[in-house]
Amino acid sequence: MSDRISEKLTELAKRRGYFFQSSGAYGGVGGFYTFGPQGAALKGNVEDAWRDRFAIAEGHMEIDAPTIMPEPVFEASGHLETFDDMLVECPECEESHRADHIVEDETEYEDAESLPVPEVEEIIAEYELVCPTCGAGLAGAAIEDFNLMFATNIGPGDSQPGYLRPETAQGIFVEFPRLKEYARNTLPFGVTQIGRAYRNEISPRRSIIRTREFTQAELELFVDPETSEPDLTLVEDVSVRLYPATEQQADDGSEVETTIGDAVADGTIADPWIAYFLGIAQEWYASVGVDTDRFRFRQHLAGERSHYASDCWDAESEIDGNWIEIAGFAHRGDYDLSKHQEYSEERFTVFQQYDEPKTVERAVVDPDMSYLGPEFGGDAQAVVEELETLAGRDRAAFEGETVDVEFGDETHEIPVEKTGFAVEEQTEAGEHVVPHVIEPSFGVDRLVYTILHHAYREDEVAGEERTYLDLEPEVAPTFVGVFPLQSDDDLEDEAEGIAAALRAEGLSVTYDDSGNIGRRYRRQDEVGTPFCVTVDYESLEDGGVTVRERDTTDQKRLPIDDLPETLSALRAGEVAFEDLDEE
Repeated sequence: MSDRISEKLTELAKRRGYFFQSSGAYGGVGGFYTFGPQGAALKGNVEDAWRDRFAIAEGHMEIDAPTIMPEPVFEASGHLETFDDMLVECPECEESHRADHIVEDETEYEDAESLPVPEVEEIIAEYELVCPTCGAGLAGAAIEDFNLMFATNIGPGDSQPGYLRPETAQGIFVEFPRLKEYARNTLPFGVTQIGRAYRNEISPRRSIIRTREFTQAELELFVDPETSEPDLTLVEDVSVRLYPATEQQADDGSEVETTIGDAVADGTIADPWIAYFLGIAQEWYASVGVDTDRFRFRQHLAGERSHYASDCWDAESEIDGNWIEIAGFAHRGDYDLSKHQEYSEERFTVFQQYDEPKTVERAVVDPDMSYLGPEFGGDAQAVVEELETLAGRDRAAFEGETVDVEFGDETHEIPVEKTGFAVEEQTEAGEHVVPHVIEPSFGVDRLVYTILHHAYREDEVAGEERTYLDLEPEVAPTFVGVFPLQSDDDLEDEAEGIAAALRAEGLSVTYDDSGNIGRRYRRQDEVGTPFCVTVDYESLEDGGVTVRERDTTDQKRLPIDDLPETLSALRAGEVAFEDLDEE
């Protein structure tokens, strides 16, 4: 059954309102999907669960930044130069494809994305790989870098160029100078965001696994690289399955079953913050319905890490025998804040006060502007800034009679006596620190697909085949279905009253009086509704109803008056269905 789940799930998702290709009335458009009523509810519940664990429980703040940002943001972040995929165009049908995906699909290479372009071209030629669309050979076809960002213009006329954000992170980074004030300039602090991101994928595929518009849930944790440490005792006993880079590169490498504490102790996970979040994520994924037997954390190989990351681990889920990335946990260092400080006029630092003032030696310059002004004109101030930077970085450069300053495309010799260079003792109360960034980044759409795929079940009930989704109550789009046994005004009035009372309790309820009761049960099973309540004629006399549990199809007779409290306890996991006492 497993190799056909994706096909069956796609059909179920469309029929039952989970997700379907957008703009179907106009033939659809690749890489864009609409979440239907069930899918939107499931997705919203997953986002709420993520917010509860990674924002509220951790004490982090949340923002909502625009999805369109001006070009300088992405020039500073490096996305204009480095946010590329490998594009190969078929010489026959002229269809474009991701070259690394073709290699991964048709050869034993698992991470072709990490390989250099010339090597990928050699592999295509060696294996005589062909175009997935028309079958024409691709050997000799040039592979080009294709930037994935969607370009746009901000405003009319001579408008400002902008881009749809390829990640939510930059919306957090550019607002750091203000956000640090909300955090009272105290490290560490975290900022979360759940929102849309856009990537102009060369070949979107596999329904909502790879799309051009998707939702991310990201946390940017700003830490002092010298003093900020996580409390690993909270996660040290969490069991994880790891696939380190060393194992991936070994001839007989395999996944490693261990605990977070042991993985940190033996150096498998080098960064304690990444270890902390892997531990949290392991438990959280299980709570929302990811099958942990089909789940692992894989470390990025050196060649596939993003330009900003010193280390990165992906959370991966198994789908039909293939591993897909559903989250990334990266140590971004000070790359992002340093770049935005360099390109903007803001200070992207936090002042960290010492326990006691310190006396330190500082190299300073006090240039003679009567010399620099005539010599460099309007560029004199920029030369001053270069001298200040050089003095802080390399005092030895000022030991001769002249100092070399690189400015523009030239190197200029400046008399040291004109720079005012000196080494002074200064008493400092603290220092300005560029925080390092730890980033857990979750793909919500891929997680929704994983939850549905891992929840898909087929069995037989009363001699009939049944399909159902074994969704966790916390994320199920509908928690309880309420049915009158038959079309009868009294039964319907009672059932509608129960549905209203359960909604008032904050439960997601569907009311269904169409078709026989068995068919209604099957409908709710197929969308993953954990419980169904049936009102019958005895309900009008004894005040009881039949409550049916989805997975086992077991039924119990429970009092109507206790239903809101009982079902709320079931949803919260405070009581198990099998432990309930019947009336």
